[in-house]
Amino acid sequence: MRRWALTIALDPQHELPLFLQLAGAIAEDIRRGRLKAGDALPGSRELADLLGVNRNTVVAGYGELVAEGLLSTRVGGGTFVAQAQAAPVATIAPSSEFPTYALAPPAHPPPHDAPLPAGVLMLSQSIADVRLFPDRALARAFRRAIGSRSRSLLARSDARGHPRLRGELAAMLARSRALAVTPDNLMITRSIEQAIDLVARTLIAPGDAVAVEAFGYPPARSVLKLAGARLLPIPLDDEGMDVAALEALLKHQRLRAVIVTPHHQFPTTAVMSRGRRERLAELSLQHGFAIIEDDYDHEFHYEGKPVLPIAAGHGRGNVIYVGSLANLLAPGIGTGFVAAPPPVFERLAGLRAASDARGDAAMECAIAELFEDGELLRHVRRTRRIYQARRDAFAAALERQLGGALSFHIPEGGMALWARADDGIDVPAWTAAGAREGVWFKDARAYDFFHREQPFLRLGFSYHDEAELNEAAARMARALQQVRAKRRPIETGQRAATRAARSA
Repeated sequence: MRRWALTIALDPQHELPLFLQLAGAIAEDIRRGRLKAGDALPGSRELADLLGVNRNTVVAGYGELVAEGLLSTRVGGGTFVAQAQAAPVATIAPSSEFPTYALAPPAHPPPHDAPLPAGVLMLSQSIADVRLFPDRALARAFRRAIGSRSRSLLARSDARGHPRLRGELAAMLARSRALAVTPDNLMITRSIEQAIDLVARTLIAPGDAVAVEAFGYPPARSVLKLAGARLLPIPLDDEGMDVAALEALLKHQRLRAVIVTPHHQFPTTAVMSRGRRERLAELSLQHGFAIIEDDYDHEFHYEGKPVLPIAAGHGRGNVIYVGSLANLLAPGIGTGFVAAPPPVFERLAGLRAASDARGDAAMECAIAELFEDGELLRHVRRTRRIYQARRDAFAAALERQLGGALSFHIPEGGMALWARADDGIDVPAWTAAGAREGVWFKDARAYDFFHREQPFLRLGFSYHDEAELNEAAARMARALQQVRAKRRPIETGQRAATRAARSA
């Protein structure tokens, strides 16, 4: 049986021994309902490899829980959550009521990039490579979904999404992201942008203050503005959003919500530290604002231990979690989802029913089948290896072709590099020259809250293979040579003029 990896966060620096941390984490997951009676746990060797600990640590942790009656073992059959468990607590317990507001005007999507001309290499977007997409498997599943035996599903609809996909996705989120989510508080949307739009129109009234990352995802900011939000940018550093700066803002500003991408921050790829995540969650409860957690590419983390979402922590009733399957499948299949505390979820479902009640039952059933037969899990594992190899190849190509013109940290995950250009480089001129050379890339103005010129570039590596990425780096190098060649005569003329002025 194929299973999603069971992610558990352990802290080697904590005073509590690792095996007791493990036992405590599993006990808490049972209490929260993430793990249910009868669920099979990974074997001790499998879990030890996943967590990067000694197998004896897992054996000892399991032993503690067996002694407490929380787990049971079967000779030759593995370890399971004991059957005699109390009913789980509510999936995501709300800490406060969220008022309902009148609907804002519908969000209009931003204009799409022009179609990719033949021969052009695209680094401007970090999206899934459609050549890796399991098209045949999805086509078979779709044909079955609309076949004569299943045709009745086309006559029914559920604004929350088809139950088959909600069930499979809830199981995946519980297993791999430690979310205490069930099909009853999980909604399927047509895209992650629609999920954010629904959340914004549920939570925000005109004039409400919402904190956003100073570098961020422009469509999300647009959706919030259309809902009437007054956006306040929070600076970033190597650990993501500066929570200390947010805390200083809260001393004189009441916030309705904070929207954040803590896992591979968009666009900088920074991973928010565990301490900052916990502090942000504390501030949310203390000051009564919602956290909208955008976890758009969670599966593509290549190094280090698994990083759990903010929503996975204890007492996170103010967190609304949104995500997407687009990076797992293909950009054209932008299926998104949102999990929320019960009071918020009821209003989200009502809003969705009023604005888009039908959904796409056939496609949702087809995707559910990819979950059910293990095809999606195999696809994720394969593409994760491929994208990691592409990341490494692209980083090496940039260093080889551009030398010191770009500096960057190789990210632990994600589908792009965030690079800083040398101070002497005219970045907008470089991107324009790159387009003429047949390589598209963007400077940071597209992501900056104030649209200022910045010496940064976001360079997507997931869409092209290693040979294409090497060629893209070569084209970037040629474009940079053109920019420098044009700049040289200007600088020479300026120096000559300066010398003439001095001699006069």
